[in-house]
Amino acid sequence: MLKQLVRKRQKEYDVTIFQTPIFRQYKGYRQVYRLTVESTNHENCLNETFMLFNVPDAIPSDFNGRFLGTGDILLIDEGLKGQHYYQLKPGGWQKINRIHIR
Repeated sequence: MLKQLVRKRQKEYDVTIFQTPIFRQYKGYRQVYRLTVESTNHENCLNETFMLFNVPDAIPSDFNGRFLGTGDILLIDEGLKGQHYYQLKPGGWQKINRIHIR
């Protein structure tokens, strides 16, 4: 019983990956993949998604993008709790306002 009190509860996060057609572009982000990630918080969700899409054997077969790299954006949609955008910067994931998709 004590183990259940200490263990953090995992939630399902709806994650969408946005990438530009050419690496290191700053405009023209397009949705390339959408998945559900089970995690305890946003930071762990971002790290799990990064690990999933940067190991060649772990990448889903229907993924048409490239490896996650600097500049790529992840959207974590929590429904009524809001949408949170994170961009991969050289120092790690940084929260951003939102993106314009054209």
